[in-house]
Amino acid sequence: MKLSVRFGVAIATAAIATMASRTPMVSVDPNTIGTEAVTTWPTFNGDYSGERYSTLTQIRPANLTRLVPEWVYQITSIGAQRGAPVPIIKCTPLEVNGVLYVTIPDHLWALDARTGHELWHYDWVDHGGHLIGQRGVGIWNTIVFFVSPDNWLIALDANTGKELWRRNYADARKQYFSTSAPLIVKNHVIVGVGGDAMDMPGFLHSFDPLTGDLQWTWWSTPRTGDAALKTWPNQAAAEHGGGMTWMPGTYDPALQLLYWPTGNTNPVFAGQGRPGANLWTESIVALDLDTGKLKWYFQVSPHDTHDFDNTTTPILFNATVEGKPKRLLTQTARNGFLVTLDRVTGKYLVVKPYVPLDYSSGLSPQGEPIPIPDKDPSVGGSINIVNAANWPAPAYSPQTGLVYVNSVEGKAIYYLTDDNDKPSGYGGTAVGIGRAVRVLQAIDPLTGNAAWQHRYPNLNDAPTTVGPSILTTASNLLISGDDQKNMIIFRADNGEILWHHELRANESGGIITYLLDGKQYVVAGAGDSLYAWALHE
Repeated sequence: MKLSVRFGVAIATAAIATMASRTPMVSVDPNTIGTEAVTTWPTFNGDYSGERYSTLTQIRPANLTRLVPEWVYQITSIGAQRGAPVPIIKCTPLEVNGVLYVTIPDHLWALDARTGHELWHYDWVDHGGHLIGQRGVGIWNTIVFFVSPDNWLIALDANTGKELWRRNYADARKQYFSTSAPLIVKNHVIVGVGGDAMDMPGFLHSFDPLTGDLQWTWWSTPRTGDAALKTWPNQAAAEHGGGMTWMPGTYDPALQLLYWPTGNTNPVFAGQGRPGANLWTESIVALDLDTGKLKWYFQVSPHDTHDFDNTTTPILFNATVEGKPKRLLTQTARNGFLVTLDRVTGKYLVVKPYVPLDYSSGLSPQGEPIPIPDKDPSVGGSINIVNAANWPAPAYSPQTGLVYVNSVEGKAIYYLTDDNDKPSGYGGTAVGIGRAVRVLQAIDPLTGNAAWQHRYPNLNDAPTTVGPSILTTASNLLISGDDQKNMIIFRADNGEILWHHELRANESGGIITYLLDGKQYVVAGAGDSLYAWALHE
């Protein structure tokens, strides 16, 4: 049921298998996904760049007093029905032809993007998956692709929710689980996998969108005969070394290269069992789209021992460097470094801390941070930073030339709990100490210097696992959220706060914007609800 008043709040409560009388007509030409997102938001980051930048300007600083809630869609009933905790929307919704797709683990809804009215609902019963999050779907023509916690890639009719086919691509009994949004590029459905601290190798699969046939696989630790095995003590260690691929990558159509971030090394904290840099964990890798073959890599955290999952989005942007146009990539990595690379070659331009840190002794000739062994977890405990950022999306604005990230400044004591030569699992733990502070930063990716910062009130210690993503627009807006349940709009060029709206929970999913019937909408998830705003005429 949907309750609505014009320019008021509409609350829609999910009902299982509800079908609206209006049949949506959704179709996405995969050749258009990489273009600027205007009337649609057809892929995880809006386009392939990862910039999360919209060219829309209807909502602008001069009229923000007219920006009001349009509708709210609430899904609390799902948790209540199964005796589970209240679900949290961690997805970035997709919007195509007036239809929104929103997910939580095991569930996918299609909603009317104008009203929040439910069109259809797909309910999956998993067997062994971890219900920690679900980050969205991918769309190819009239097919929507959804991954389940227990590692099924499910193809559904985007207009009806009818299942077309399914493929199981990882074994949940080996503790693999899946949370990612599939990335659709041409005739490839690219899916990553999670499996934190379970001593298994990460990988990417590419599937045919019509048949579900496997096209290629790339492993995030080296196979037999690969020269990168020298960065591991032996092949067995590499085959159990982690490097999960649980966040979507980005793509350059001109170079036909995928840029994918890889996760933490296993065992997570017990590095004594895996001496070496441990490629290609904690890296940014460039892969050929059609074959999955590695073209180059940059390891952001060699021999990581602090769970610095390097899964933050690699943002693609173009800039002039020393008088020459360059294709660049920047990442605000979870280890506290901003990294800017030439995305053609992988050579570094900038590697610089964006939060206070003291665990690195400098950079290698390749620009990779050199860890200080004394900062490794120990039986008695050692102090290091907490994750400086996490999976919620950063953004970039071509107008300002700045990259924006919600960062965290804080410390933890890292303990080694398994000091064997062949440790397993996490092998340690981390305990936060003192106050953690969340800081929104605008950083010049060509220098690594902050142009401005906004330190949130932090009335409670800032959580580092679930937090606000960021969206920028051509009207000089930056949209994000704080840790006090507020959606906030800033000026992107100087950080001035222009507008805020209190929600029932902290913003937890990706923020999107789109234009329908001449009206610009802003949509974001917070806790168990999806919110939409538009201008009051």
